[in-house]
Amino acid sequence: MIEAAMLWNEPNNKSHWDPAIDPNWSMFAQHVIAAGNAIRAVNPVLPRVLGGMSPIDPHWLRRMEAHGALDAVDVVAVHGFPLDWNLWPLSAWPDKVAEIQAVTDKPVWVTEVGVSSFGAEEVQEFGLRRTVELLRGRAERVFWYSLFDLPTSWGAETRHREAEGSSYYRHFYLGLIREDGTPKPALEVYAEHAAEVGLMQWFHFHDPRLDEAVAWMKRLGTRRIRTGLSWADSFRENAVDWFDRQMEALADFDVTVTFCFTPEHLGVAPHHTSPARDPQAFADFCAWMIDRYAGTATVTAPVAPVALATSQPELNPLLFNRDERLAAERRSA
Repeated sequence: MIEAAMLWNEPNNKSHWDPAIDPNWSMFAQHVIAAGNAIRAVNPVLPRVLGGMSPIDPHWLRRMEAHGALDAVDVVAVHGFPLDWNLWPLSAWPDKVAEIQAVTDKPVWVTEVGVSSFGAEEVQEFGLRRTVELLRGRAERVFWYSLFDLPTSWGAETRHREAEGSSYYRHFYLGLIREDGTPKPALEVYAEHAAEVGLMQWFHFHDPRLDEAVAWMKRLGTRRIRTGLSWADSFRENAVDWFDRQMEALADFDVTVTFCFTPEHLGVAPHHTSPARDPQAFADFCAWMIDRYAGTATVTAPVAPVALATSQPELNPLLFNRDERLAAERRSA
């Protein structure tokens, strides 16, 4: 079941949101406000999580508050990789969480934390054990990234790729299970904490690892998973079939679902990190997904049929069935 909805992924990281287009994040705040309100209208009790910040930055969070974005969420989230990319030591985890708790009264979740085995698998094993010790009792939710190594042929979501040197290649060794399917030593450490520490695992469109991931997580005793549903992927052929398959496969877990990635044709710029030209379009996607997979509120259909313009379809998620909205939106793409 879906236990929370996260609005974007690492919005203060230029690999996931373009600061050249939105330098003060006011456009991002509009996305959060529209999506948070749309989700609340569909499901009044589902926690809404502000996309995990990376780097952990209380000044950025204050900026979000000034834009009004925190009024549309119930939880704020942080991501951290101190043994790989962050400019602070592993032992600073309690201080980094406290920095955010000092500027908000909302719960703080750690929705992505991990250690790459690029240098040595023993480092990952140590890092996982120590991270659990440092975060126990300090965050209501902790998600370890990730179950599987990222296949090297898929590429990582960064701006400069191989030009980043070892910083780029660390992305491919963050899993507890190697690309060839064999477990790393850290997997046994994770199994000791699976009941309290969730897993963060992205699934690509038609990801062949989905069933294997479910089998592993059940074997390990994992209770919670964070994953994503891509707004951009929703425009692929048979996207709904894939979303249904993914969410059905994860039905036995408590899922925090992340909504992100702008479709190129809807962005200010043709890139998945771009703000949408119309933030309501993102909000409608979020509300549609929540209604489909976690809907609890009754949406009353209008008495008269809604006229759909072929050039600019109506996207308000409360006016009509989201499958009809999806079809209309794609006809106009």
